[in-house]
Amino acid sequence: MQRVQPKRDSFYLEEAQWLKGRNIITFVALLGLAACAAGFALDRAQFFRSYLVSFCFAVTILLGGMFFVMVQYLTGSAWSITVRRFMETLIAGMPVAVLLFIPVALGVNELYEWTHADVIAREAVVRAKAGYLNQGFFSFRGLAYITLWSIWALAIYGQSTKQDRERSAAQMNACSRWSAPGLLLVTLTGTLASFDWIMSLDPKWYSTIFGLYCLSGGALAFFGVLTLIALGMRRAGVLANSITSEHYHDLGKWMFALTVFWAYIAFSQYLLIWYANLPEETIFYRMRMAGSWKWISAVILFCRFILPFVVLIFRASKRNLTVLGIAAGWVVAMHFIDMYWLIMPVFSKSGVAPSWMDLGTLVGVIGVFGYAFWLRLRKRALVPVGDLRFEQGLNFENI
Repeated sequence: MQRVQPKRDSFYLEEAQWLKGRNIITFVALLGLAACAAGFALDRAQFFRSYLVSFCFAVTILLGGMFFVMVQYLTGSAWSITVRRFMETLIAGMPVAVLLFIPVALGVNELYEWTHADVIAREAVVRAKAGYLNQGFFSFRGLAYITLWSIWALAIYGQSTKQDRERSAAQMNACSRWSAPGLLLVTLTGTLASFDWIMSLDPKWYSTIFGLYCLSGGALAFFGVLTLIALGMRRAGVLANSITSEHYHDLGKWMFALTVFWAYIAFSQYLLIWYANLPEETIFYRMRMAGSWKWISAVILFCRFILPFVVLIFRASKRNLTVLGIAAGWVVAMHFIDMYWLIMPVFSKSGVAPSWMDLGTLVGVIGVFGYAFWLRLRKRALVPVGDLRFEQGLNFENI
């Protein structure tokens, strides 16, 4: 069923709106970068740990975005067209991650025990992995991952914005051709990156499902970010008639579905480790049940899965923009807590030890990515106006 669009929006930000947003984001980014610089000067060890959490938080969200942008093209989806440009603009900020990876590469000796000579000499398992886990190869792989992601993200973004001018199916087909191998690329390299940056913090522990755990959490948080962006634009009077309750309903459905999928992956990992009962695997959960970490583990269970599940299972919740906005912010916050839970117990084994640098590095990383996102919105259409299914997307309705 189709309905008549009651009013057409302007598909471009006004210059005053763009400048106001740029000034706010610039201030936030500079404040965060100043906090990062202060943290680096005051306590390098804590800075690198906090920074790794923030970096992984942001990059996993962008990887989730890349995956779903490519899914939209390969499936010929129409419902997402009015929010797809926000997806594409977010992932087009991936090249910034090359610069943001530098502190991770510089902090390898502070973060990863497989760089320590005494650990290599003492642990046969670590010595056996030295061909893969060494500082030079680690940095090379990280830059290679981000470079490949950037090439794919910019290629898709470039074709999409070109279609605004050409209004041809050629660009849509080109995006589909990039997307088919891109799904495999993101899944494979995203898994390897999660192994390198997070799992290798404890080089003796391993889980074959860990990459999917990280990527599914990032995908869930990506839809939370996308929903918050759309709602923020709506509050500013932008695209209020183009992104309707029907589109928000589908964003809510995706958050619900990915909440369930993430929980399934998390439970599968736990069940496999519990059933095998191998010391080199069970150490992961033993470490996260020590001291106050057991309370964070409970938060992960109840607040990352059960609470969003109970809220988002109802149709009315997904169509109430206030409830949906709170749920979107909640899943994004829970993803950060999840990243913190994955990384920090390695360094603080007795319990949670929060630091102001956790927030400072988060503001810095998010501020830089936010600035890259906002720059691309200037004088560019906020929706893919050249997409041949644009009218179908505008008039989309849930059944």
